[in-house]
Amino acid sequence: MFSLILYQPEIPPNTGNIIRLCANTGVDLHLIEPLGFELDEPRLKRAGLDYREFAAVSTHATLELCLEALGSPRVFAVSTRGQTPYTAVNFEPGDAILLGPETRGLPAEVLDALPNEQCLRVPMRPENRSLNLSNTAAILVYEAWRQHHFSGGT
Repeated sequence: MFSLILYQPEIPPNTGNIIRLCANTGVDLHLIEPLGFELDEPRLKRAGLDYREFAAVSTHATLELCLEALGSPRVFAVSTRGQTPYTAVNFEPGDAILLGPETRGLPAEVLDALPNEQCLRVPMRPENRSLNLSNTAAILVYEAWRQHHFSGGT
């Protein structure tokens, strides 16, 4: 399937919602430290409900160590600075979708390390700043899964 990587997530309910998303789609979740919360924080648990036991969640000290553990996957970063619409990508099993922290997005050095066509954007009205992290994760995960006919789903 696919992997979803959250780079230094800050808001527990967003990560809890994403844990639930991953449990329901079969996507592996990888969290890059430092986290803005503890994994046993009540707000994280409340948002994830009882889905934590059904989701594959790993933490990594750095993005580099995460990518190494994943076998150097093809990475698609999602950013308001991305130029490629997420709908223009043909996702393949093993691909990783990378999202940045809620308050600042992915650092320039992370985005600059990827080819332009792997820096994706989700369209929105021009006067707005960004979408919620868990909403963005759901849009990308479901698009990748849809392209594979929701394999493994019902």
